[in-house]
Amino acid sequence: MFFLFDFANYFKMLGLAWNEKVPKARYRYLAVLLIAVPITSTFHAICFFLDGIFYPDLRKVNVEEPIFMVGHARSGTTLTHRLLSQDGGRFSSFLLYELYFPSLIQKKVIRWIARFDEEHWRGLLAGQVQAWEEWRYGRMRNMHSMGLTQPEEDDIVLYWSMAAGFWITKMPYMGDLDFYAMNDWTPRKRRRYNDFYRECVRRQLYLNGTQLIHLSKNPMYSGRVASLIEAFPDCKIIVNVRNPYETIPSLMSLMRGGWKGMGWDDAQQAETLSILADQSFDTYLHPIEALDANPNTKAAIIDYRDLTSDPAATIEKLYSDLDLPMTEEYREVLAQQGKRERKHNAKHEYSLEQFGLKADEIRTRLDVLFDRFGWEDEAPVAGGGDSPAVIEGTPDV
Repeated sequence: MFFLFDFANYFKMLGLAWNEKVPKARYRYLAVLLIAVPITSTFHAICFFLDGIFYPDLRKVNVEEPIFMVGHARSGTTLTHRLLSQDGGRFSSFLLYELYFPSLIQKKVIRWIARFDEEHWRGLLAGQVQAWEEWRYGRMRNMHSMGLTQPEEDDIVLYWSMAAGFWITKMPYMGDLDFYAMNDWTPRKRRRYNDFYRECVRRQLYLNGTQLIHLSKNPMYSGRVASLIEAFPDCKIIVNVRNPYETIPSLMSLMRGGWKGMGWDDAQQAETLSILADQSFDTYLHPIEALDANPNTKAAIIDYRDLTSDPAATIEKLYSDLDLPMTEEYREVLAQQGKRERKHNAKHEYSLEQFGLKADEIRTRLDVLFDRFGWEDEAPVAGGGDSPAVIEGTPDV
């Protein structure tokens, strides 16, 4: 299997970068696209090709009954993923550093270096990595816990293929770049993406244990549920849901905070956020519609209110819905974890108005889900300006 590289996306992104009006953003984009991408992607392509030569047994690894967790950002996917990951010996997931190094050879070399550092250098290299990690991700941990050795979104494995939605956080040209609506792509393009993604998952299972179940958490894949079922007919789906009055402005605040650092003016941000808001409605509707259209696909729906009030009972029901046996050891882990989660006092203050959102429009476009999940019709009170719509003390989800 060859490394995927979406040349069409690459040249489109290059054109957008070339015509970017903000100098700071233009120079940065061009440096990444003209220097970092060719060098890094070529390196990954070589290593990916060599995987098949050095590890011929790779072709025997099957991706069986993978679990895909989707849902609008800020709806509890990280918390759910973290709870499931504590069921030792059952699931396999990508750690953040493994997503940026998709080749099996790369992962094995990095793990070997880590062991050598621990045994011979007393963790000197690990200490340097942790210091960098704190500098890079520390300031964001009240919003979203990130770390090189923490499970992260599978979408990032496509980053150096120019195929990851994560690029939108770097180059927010929504409307010009589409990483979301896979169901609308040509069958050939969908197959290319999903075949490569399967190869990446296959490598991870080879590394972690072929008997494990691949567990994927990807809000971005909320627009791909129909395509995922098409590509992985035996997959299981978890959908996290939460009141959109809370999630939509929270996501917009989070995204806008990053874009402002690139010097984008208010008009550019407003246009992009408008497209993001429209996509949010599909993020809510498509997973439910896809599951309704595929009744044989095992699925579980996780309500954020249940997840944060009684995580142990919520995960137990999830296991029942997905026909997964639960061990007594894991049941005890959940009970302890539930006590810790309930100690958090979540306080949210959002402003729909600052993003041009109207509560009645959200209610109308998602009326089926408001009725189904019994969400309150009352919009949240206005929050504090441009600060991220997450308050310290909120469970990191």
